[in-house]
Parts: sequence; structure tokens; C-alpha cells
Amino acid sequence: MTCGGGGAIITNDEQIAKHAKHISTTAKVPHAWEFVHDETGYNYRMPNLNAALACAQLEQLPKFLEWKRALANAYQQFFKGTGIGFITGIENAVPNFWLNTIVLNNIDERNAFLQETNANKVMTRPSWCLIHKLSMYVNCVHGNLDNSLWLEERLVNIPSSYHDNLKALNSIQFENNEIAK
Repeated sequence: MTCGGGGAIITNDEQIAKHAKHISTTAKVPHAWEFVHDETGYNYRMPNLNAALACAQLEQLPKFLEWKRALANAYQQFFKGTGIGFITGIENAVPNFWLNTIVLNNIDERNAFLQETNANKVMTRPSWCLIHKLSMYVNCVHGNLDNSLWLEERLVNIPSSYHDNLKALNSIQFENNEIAK
């Protein structure tokens, strides 16, 4: 669900709600004329037009989630038996399938998959670049990132909007049948 900008925090804890509102409205301490901020704050207030759009989107949320689940289920069937893993969810949680992601065996398979799908106008993308590799953070301290590096070489984000994405994927003639069916 999108509303153009801004967002919402949902909690059933009154203290968390008060603190979230405080820091999302610049952490300004109420005063008639002074501008005092008692902690790091942010200007995360949502404009009224965006809030109206969010309310309209909320009304449609069950339908959107149904479509996303249907697409994810279709992707699971599409990739079954191909050697490509489809990220589903974790136990005792209900995924929203905002982003559909697959896991390939290595970077060469990932790159071949990306090349083939994009050449056939199916927009697929590798997972985001790890932040410690970006030029502005390359000298920053970081811990062991072996798992993150392993995933970065294998993850591919596939189309997640509910349109004819599966039809497009089915039409691709993969050069390497080990990559996909």
C-alpha cells in the first residue's frame, strides 16, 4: 500500500504511541515561544492529501493482500522444481508479499537470470547493494557480513505488482534450463 509519502505507526501501547508522535513531530517540547527539542526528532508528519489517499488505500487493503498472495502462490508454483528458491515467510507470521524475492545458487546464475529476464522486458533486479560497499560508507566499521554477502550474490527481486508478470516470465526461453523452467 502506498500513499505517496509519510506513513503510519500502529501500536496498542500508549507509551510507544506518545513517544512515536513526539519524535515524529521534531521532538519539540511544548512551550509558548521557545523551540527546545529534548531528543533527536524527525519531521515525519504526513500531509493531509497523503493521509486521505492512505485512508482510501486502507479500504482496499484486504483486496490488495489477496492479490499479492495469489501472485506469490503462482510464483511458488512457477519456480517449483527449478532449483530456484522462492522466499515465502517465517513460521507463525503472515507475509504481505510486498516484495517477491528468489534465491539462486550463485552469482553466475543470478546474473544469467537477470540478463535473460530483463532482455525479455521482465524487470528483475538484484537485491540492494550492501551499504558498507557504498563509497560514502566504505571506511565505516562493520561486523562479520558473511551471510549478507552470500545473500547479495544470490537474491533477485522479481515483479511484485499484480499484473501479467507470470505470463511474461512464462514466455521467456531461458538459455540455461538449470536457471528456470
